[in-house]
Formats: sequence, C-alpha cells, structure tokens
Amino acid sequence: MKNVAVIGCGYWGNHIVRNFNSSENWDLKYICDIDAEHLNKIAKSYPNAKAVIDAGIIFADESIDAVAIATPVNTHFDLAKRSLESGKHTWVEKPLTSDAASSQVLVEAAKRKGVILHVDHTFIYTPAVRKIKSIIESGELGEIYYFDSVRINLGLFQHDVNVLWDLAPHDLSILQYLLDRKPVAVSAHGISPYKYNNNDIESIAYLNIRFEQGMMANLHVNWLSPVKIRKIIIGGNRKMLVFDDMEPIEKIKIFDSGIEMKSREDVYESLIQYRIGDMMSPAIKNYEALKEECNHFYDCIVKDVDTDTDGKSGLYVVAILEAADKSMKSGGIPIEIDF
Repeated sequence: MKNVAVIGCGYWGNHIVRNFNSSENWDLKYICDIDAEHLNKIAKSYPNAKAVIDAGIIFADESIDAVAIATPVNTHFDLAKRSLESGKHTWVEKPLTSDAASSQVLVEAAKRKGVILHVDHTFIYTPAVRKIKSIIESGELGEIYYFDSVRINLGLFQHDVNVLWDLAPHDLSILQYLLDRKPVAVSAHGISPYKYNNNDIESIAYLNIRFEQGMMANLHVNWLSPVKIRKIIIGGNRKMLVFDDMEPIEKIKIFDSGIEMKSREDVYESLIQYRIGDMMSPAIKNYEALKEECNHFYDCIVKDVDTDTDGKSGLYVVAILEAADKSMKSGGIPIEIDF
C-alpha cells in the first residue's frame, strides 16, 4: 500500500479523493484545498485523512509516496514542480500545464528525481478506448487515414480557458494513445460569439493536425451546441470505426466499409468500387475509468515504469494546444510543431 495526498477538492478532485480512498492499494493521508469551508465539508466524509490548507505540509512529509493535483491549470506547474522536487510521484489533472515549455520542465524534473509524472487523461482508462486500442493494434482497420472527433454541448463555459483548452485535451490524449503519430503542423479557427466576464474567450473551435506519416486529424469543440455529442470516427483502408460515447450499449461500431481501386488498362483509367459490408459492435467491459487509473498509477510506481499517460503524453497535448492557440490568433495559419 502507498500513501497518497490529494491537493484540490473541487468537482473532479472530490472524485479523485473518493477513488483513492476506496482503493486497496492506497492509503489516503491528506486532503488539501485553499477553501477552508469547502475542505471541512469534504473532510467529514474522510475522517482518516488530515485536512490541510497549506500544500507545503504535504511536500514536507516524507511518508507521502504520491501527490495528486486537481487544481486550476494556472497552479499546476508550481505545485507539480514542488511535488516532484520533494521526491514524490505526481499525478496532475489535465492539461499538464498552460504551455509546452513548463510541461517540458516537469518532464525533466521527474526524470532527474526518478519519480513518475502522471497526467490525468481519464478517457484513456475507459473500457471503450482500451478496446479501440486493441482493435487498431490487431490491424483490423488497416492503415489509418484519418481521425475525426466531435465534442460539443451547451456549456459549460469556463472563465479562465477557451473551449480548445477545456475540451480538446480529451480527444488529443485519445489520439496520442491510440495512434502515437508525430504531428508536423497544426491549424485552428475559433470564434467568440459572446463575451464572458468581459473576455473574448473562444467558445467554438475547429482544429486540424497534419502528421508525418500523412494521416490527418480534425477536432470540433463547442460550448454552444443544442445537442451533446461525443463521437470519434477513425478511418482505415480495411475498415472504419465509430466511437459514440453517448451510446449506452453499442459505443463502438466497426464498419466493413471502404473503397477499392480497380485498374482498367484498356481505357487507361481506374474504377472506384465501393464496399459496404457488415457492421459489428464488440462487447466492452464495464468498470469505472478513474478507479482503473488509480490502480494503474499504483502498479506503475511498484514496477517503476511510466504510466500510459505520462508526462510526455501530457506535453504532447499541451504542445498541440499551444500551437492551435497561436494559429487561431493568427487567422488559422498552419503552425509547424516539432515534438
């Protein structure tokens, strides 16, 4: 069993606290939040954990093996760096930081201190995404041509980040985990139909990524949609896959659809033949992703190996978001990326 502390007990932090507390692998020693009144309410449910306002108490406690940080993104770098420098395995809510340079500093700090830096890209630990990974690795889809995602809803508006930084990390982390391709250029367009707290924060955005191997990814994120859609389409030269996270049962559908090029030498042309075959929906296990993630974090600490969403995967997401922001502010021009 490992000793863990959680810093930040807001909406998501409370879920993290609950899962660490219920895990047989973890002993929840501290919960921390700067809002004393809120912290006291949370503490009533976890009497065995010390409730503290000062995170420094946690970093100074040598008995703590790991720290989970679930605070606003503008605090991630300072808290994570202090945690890593104190020799603690560190879990950071997405996105890792607000810029690629500071994310790189954290990656290097973790390596230097010999501890694990884990980024909380929870979707990677869902049974559906795990299943899609195995399908792609089996070669069933063939060579992947494109990755399209839509993540839209009415709200929730954020006061400190635009819609790209709020919603796109989910799909970017899934993209990186499933395909692990090297991005070469990023372009993005976004608009701010409404001023929110007197800020022109983009609430609708489209992101395009070109990859070294010729593949393309397109992401649409939106806080101003009348319907909630969480969908990813992955196209290969053998089969195509649709992941609809709003579906209660058949979340993954594999389509035996595509085209075949048939040469006709007599008329010096190629004919396109369309293939529309069967659809298959594989069975998916049912478990809570965050619980799986907590156990995975523990296992990787014990085995001294990186997690599936380590600091480098967090840096990947932040680097693309940073380039997308720059492109969006420059009228959508492609921004080269070297990651």
